[in-house]
Amino acid sequence: MPDTQHPYLDRRRAESFGSVAENYDRFRPRYPRGLITGLVVREGLRVLDVGAGTGIASAQLTAAGAEVLAVEPDQRMVEIAAGKGISVEQAQFEDWDPRGRRFDLVVFAQSFHWMRPRESLRKVAALLSPDARLALLSNRITPTAPPRQSLDDIYAGFDMPHGPPIDATRTTELHTLLDECGYTTEEREEVEELHYTTDDWLGMVFTYSNHLGLEPESRTLLRSQLGAHLGTAGVTARNDALAIICALRR
Repeated sequence: MPDTQHPYLDRRRAESFGSVAENYDRFRPRYPRGLITGLVVREGLRVLDVGAGTGIASAQLTAAGAEVLAVEPDQRMVEIAAGKGISVEQAQFEDWDPRGRRFDLVVFAQSFHWMRPRESLRKVAALLSPDARLALLSNRITPTAPPRQSLDDIYAGFDMPHGPPIDATRTTELHTLLDECGYTTEEREEVEELHYTTDDWLGMVFTYSNHLGLEPESRTLLRSQLGAHLGTAGVTARNDALAIICALRR
């Protein structure tokens, strides 16, 4: 994706999550265990979690045996991450001072699209120890029951201000950029079948930046219509989780 079209330029959208920080931490999906344990190749692995939010991936990486430092710009998100015992520094990654520290793994867990891409990849290269890696993680949650189309029909009545949720890990532009910046890539995938109660589904989707961009009245109406449609059955969904593992060409 050309920098002139990159989501990081929409700062209102990028900075919207702190307003729902507690719900974000409660409802956003965790990453499949296999993807996380596959990254932590040894006890004490030094990991930098960039754009860490409330520390969802940081906590999982710590539980797998890594020593994690998180970087997150939003104070409200930082407070929740710190409350979990995560070591976290408040800063926008591109402006953050690593103070000479190096890492065995740098992780962007559904956050890379909020960074200035080329600048961030150059900075990552300077942070990696020999034989270290970069990992870009994403969860893609797709409803299967009720059918996605039935939910799309409800959304059609609303002018979603930012379009669909962003999943920048699955674009050819990203792979082109990684190659241009000197990285080789390997993809690892894991699929989960999930079930959400109606409240949990609504709690999750209303932490998405396109939902947060709605005017309050529209947001309330959309939530009401979705809740009425889902009733007590909730949502069965599929998570196509992806890890793009990158290494610098030597």
